[in-house]
Amino acid sequence: MTQRVALATVMDRLSIDAVITDYAVAVDDGTWDDYIALFTEDGRADYRGAGGIEGTAPEIAQWLARTLRASPVRQHLIVNRRLDLQDLGGYPGDQARVRADYLNPMGPEAEAGGHGTAPAFVSGGRYAFDLLRTEPGWRIRAVEAREMWRCAPGAATG
Repeated sequence: MTQRVALATVMDRLSIDAVITDYAVAVDDGTWDDYIALFTEDGRADYRGAGGIEGTAPEIAQWLARTLRASPVRQHLIVNRRLDLQDLGGYPGDQARVRADYLNPMGPEAEAGGHGTAPAFVSGGRYAFDLLRTEPGWRIRAVEAREMWRCAPGAATG
């Protein structure tokens, strides 16, 4: 691999990582236009494995906006990112796959004094992102979420 190819590969990896981070921030902040902009024109999201729906990015953004109203405080963390960049004989290709774990605490608005409350709900699982290099940069072609666990802190166990 030449130094130029190595630099291009590093730049691709950083750009893809930024897309995944922007995805988490858009969901947490409820900036649905930003969420949609992260996808290719035909991009799709599948949240059925986490109790949700499957559809186009605009359909999913509408569904998330409705569903997440009950939990306006979110801190969606995407960790343990494993990136596979298409290899075209030593040169980076135009496709990538990211598998990453998520931790998603959600809860109600902060109390009047500005102090947060404990999350009402916490879930964890795994994402699979398929990305495509496009003219404006890397975009999500598909994302699938699979919830692995959930809990309600402070809820009675039994």
